[in-house]
Amino acid sequence: MASEVLERKVELAWLVAFYGGMLTEKQRQVLAMHCEEDMSLGEIAAEAGISRQGVHDLLTRAAHRLLDMEEKLGMADKFTRRSQGMEQCLAALRAKRYAECETMLDALIRLDQEESNGL
Repeated sequence: MASEVLERKVELAWLVAFYGGMLTEKQRQVLAMHCEEDMSLGEIAAEAGISRQGVHDLLTRAAHRLLDMEEKLGMADKFTRRSQGMEQCLAALRAKRYAECETMLDALIRLDQEESNGL
């Protein structure tokens, strides 16, 4: 249970990096206190000057907005896939597995082209 809560906080903090500009300032502040500073709802309520229920509602709305944007745009997923692909390609290059690296680069180029076609 505790690991699931931590994973959720990490996921939300990660999504804020991509979509934080689409949230209100209050949502960003409350998410930062919750995810990055690991503050409780009561602590956040006291700091933000709102009720615990208000904090809960704010966090819930912000989380839904972030998850909805990721579902629609997929920027965080694409970033992760690119990063992992580049790391794997670098490892293949270092191991002199050139054909494997070429395949990975082709996949990364296709991923980039898919994004460009969507614009």
